[in-house]
Amino acid sequence: MTRVLTTARDFRQALAESLAKLPAPADPSETPLVSLVPTMGALHSGHAALLDSARASGDIVVASIFVNPLQFDDDADYQHYPRSLEQDAELMSAHGVDLIFAPDLQEMYPGYPEGPLVRVTAGELGRKWEGGFRPGHFDGVATVVTKLFTIMSPPAPARFEAWFGEKDAEQLAVIRRMVGDLNLPVGIRAVPIVRDENGLALSSRNQRLSAQNYDDALHLSRALFTLADRAREGQPLDVQGLREQLKATPGVGLDYLVVVDPLNLQELIPGDRVLTSSGVLQCADGDGAPQGMLDAVRRDAPEALALIAARVGPVRLIDNMELRATASAT
Repeated sequence: MTRVLTTARDFRQALAESLAKLPAPADPSETPLVSLVPTMGALHSGHAALLDSARASGDIVVASIFVNPLQFDDDADYQHYPRSLEQDAELMSAHGVDLIFAPDLQEMYPGYPEGPLVRVTAGELGRKWEGGFRPGHFDGVATVVTKLFTIMSPPAPARFEAWFGEKDAEQLAVIRRMVGDLNLPVGIRAVPIVRDENGLALSSRNQRLSAQNYDDALHLSRALFTLADRAREGQPLDVQGLREQLKATPGVGLDYLVVVDPLNLQELIPGDRVLTSSGVLQCADGDGAPQGMLDAVRRDAPEALALIAARVGPVRLIDNMELRATASAT
């Protein structure tokens, strides 16, 4: 039976009890694995995919539900963020979560809004793209995720991993870098974006879209699919042309559409040709010689990542897509 804990002390006690109840492994060298899925609630099918992946991987599955005010640059967005603890807990239970940590604001940040006085910064990486449009957003993400890792990590010798969705590509890059830079003892796992039948990336904020807003929002994913098709076919991406189309689209307030290095989020300059083991990805038409190249071939990473963010109706939506060239691209 899934248990909901609202204090850090009660959660850690419950986790220790759950670990003690696990059967002894056949191999004494094996250690139990605790899999964490951090959420802000308002769960959808994308979260369910995360929970299922964590359940398939971990001996004990834990999840958090906490709407983190530190990562909102707009107080109205924070106040209107959907909150449905009872329904979320039921969905988590149905997908095999053992323990849920659902603290209130003062439990997570004693003395808020003055606290927390000490916070984690995402540095230069946290000021790119989404971080540039939402100053302090990734500092808020880094702070809450570090706290969740600290509170929810199991005692040794158990192992610990955390699952995140690839829809928040910049967030995932920040968290991976933070874990590496701070030597946090947690493995970071990712699940691909879950889209609806029309291609729109699932998001808790989609609940606030009207029927017209929804139709407008489809222009975001269509732009990304266009870039992916052009990359696969070896055609110039013409990112600027797509930007102009989106800026002229009623109902869409484009903030950015960029193609970046997936590891450091640096924009690939128009005219760059990204050399890969499978071909050549042309990032734009370009009038002259290429201005730069990706410095190395990465077997496990896409050649490039397209990022998009726009305001549609009452909400701001983000999405992304991997761009890969085919072997025949020239």
